[in-house]
Amino acid sequence: MAWFRREHEPLPASEQISRVPEGLWVKCSACKEIIYRKEVLQNLAVCPKCAFHFRISAQVRLGLLFDGEWEEFDRGLTSNDPLQFEDTKAYADRLRDGKAKTALCDALIGAVGPMGGRPTVIAAMEYGFIGGSMGVVVGEKVTRSIERALKERLPLVIVSCSGGARMMEGTLSLMQMAKIAAALGRLDDAGLPFISLLTDPTTGGVTASFAMLGDLNVAEPAALIGFAGPRVIEQTIRQKLPEGFQRAEFLLRHGMLDLVVDRRELKDVLVRALKLLLD
Repeated sequence: MAWFRREHEPLPASEQISRVPEGLWVKCSACKEIIYRKEVLQNLAVCPKCAFHFRISAQVRLGLLFDGEWEEFDRGLTSNDPLQFEDTKAYADRLRDGKAKTALCDALIGAVGPMGGRPTVIAAMEYGFIGGSMGVVVGEKVTRSIERALKERLPLVIVSCSGGARMMEGTLSLMQMAKIAAALGRLDDAGLPFISLLTDPTTGGVTASFAMLGDLNVAEPAALIGFAGPRVIEQTIRQKLPEGFQRAEFLLRHGMLDLVVDRRELKDVLVRALKLLLD
């Protein structure tokens, strides 16, 4: 159970709510180059020098994947702090901060709209809301997204960006793993495709459940994907981990992923994949 503390066409100004740092210039975390921020945004928040993928918000992600207008559903669902959790900071305060920071009620947006001209249900996680952690509300919204896809006989895409299950909701958060997996089983029985898109980071209970259950598991370059973090694993097994361990390319080489795709090519790849899975 964990969560992290710590174009093509230019994006419309209303959709430039991303994790790309504010300011006129941006320093790339990978190559350390100083780049004009507008140039990064116009390149789909990918460094034009080294192709480092900046983290982007759920709203921006949906704007990149859908063809145009999309409809959000179940927006108003919000946690009621079932355990009255308090640690260094009360959970109620963290929820309030997350809402103020992201303008969302919790860490996931469920939406339906056209992708490549085909109606598609997409659920996108928001890392800016308590590390994209999965509590009861996120689990319920993912399940409802699956059920909508099942009811309307639509393909499903889930975009994971999460530190894992939300510790402030205890066992209630862990229950979402089984609930979502059961719903995905019903979707599979109906012959409807599910594409799982794993972005940086995808860890903990999200990786251990729906993120790795796609008919096609696709990741962005260098995304951190795993259950426990590398430092925890090294301390547990007392061994040095291989270079690039838990990064998307490492998982691809070891058969845990089907594709690693640059964000600038991602929509085209997903559209072609759905065509193969459905037509």
